[in-house]
Amino acid sequence: MRRLLTFLALALVAALRAAESDVLVKDALAAEARFDSKTALDLFLKANAAHPDDPVILQKIARQYSDLTFDLTDSAEQKRYCLEALAYAKRSVALAPKDAVNVLSLGICYAKIGLYSDTRTKIENSRLVKDYAEQSLALDPNYSYAHHVLGQWHHEVASLGATTRLFVRLVYGGLPAASTAEGVKYLRRAVELSPQLPSHHAELGFALLADGQRDAAKREFEQTLALPQREKYDTESKRRAREALAKMR
Repeated sequence: MRRLLTFLALALVAALRAAESDVLVKDALAAEARFDSKTALDLFLKANAAHPDDPVILQKIARQYSDLTFDLTDSAEQKRYCLEALAYAKRSVALAPKDAVNVLSLGICYAKIGLYSDTRTKIENSRLVKDYAEQSLALDPNYSYAHHVLGQWHHEVASLGATTRLFVRLVYGGLPAASTAEGVKYLRRAVELSPQLPSHHAELGFALLADGQRDAAKREFEQTLALPQREKYDTESKRRAREALAKMR
C-alpha cells in the first residue's frame, strides 16, 4: 500500500508539473507573438524548470535569447546573449537531432555570434552556418527559414571583395564556393514557401541586388515594407529594406 501511495504521489506531482508547464508555455508563446522577448524568456525558463529537457522549450529559450539582442545596444552583452542562445540550442539538438528547427537554430546562433567576434571566429562560424542550414534543409526540404539562411549565406559570401576572399583563402583556408545566383534561388524558394514573411522578401532583395537585378530587388524591398510584421526581426528587415530603397532613388 505504501508503495502504491508513493507511486500515486509521484504521478500527481508529475501531472501538476506538466500542467504548470503547459500554462507557462501558452503564456510564453503569447508573449513571443507580441514580440515581448523578455517576458517570453522568463516564462519559458520557468516552464523548463517545471518540465526539464523538453527540446521544444529549450529551442524556444534559445530563440528568446537570440531575439533579445535586438533590444540591446552593448556588443559584449549581445554576444553574451548569443552564447546563451547557443548553449540552449545545443541542448535542444542533443535531445531532438532530427528536428529541422532545432538544427537551423544552431546555424543562426553561430551566425549571430560571428557578428561580435574576431575574423577567425567569423570564418569558422560561417562554415558552420552553411553546414547546419544544409542539414536542416535535408531534414525538411520545405522549411522556408533553412532556404533563407542558406540563400543569405550564398549571396553574402559571394559578395566578398576579391582582396577579402584572397586574404581568407591564404590565412584561413578559404570558404566553400558561393554564388549570388544560388542565393537568389534559395531565397526565392523561401518566399514561395512563406510569402507572408517580410524578412524573406528583404533578403531576396539583397540577393537580387548583389546579382545585378536592381528592378527585381526594388520590388522585393517594396513588398517587405508593405507586409505586416510577423517576427521580431522583421523590424530590422524593414529598416534595411527602407535604407536600400532610399539609396536606389
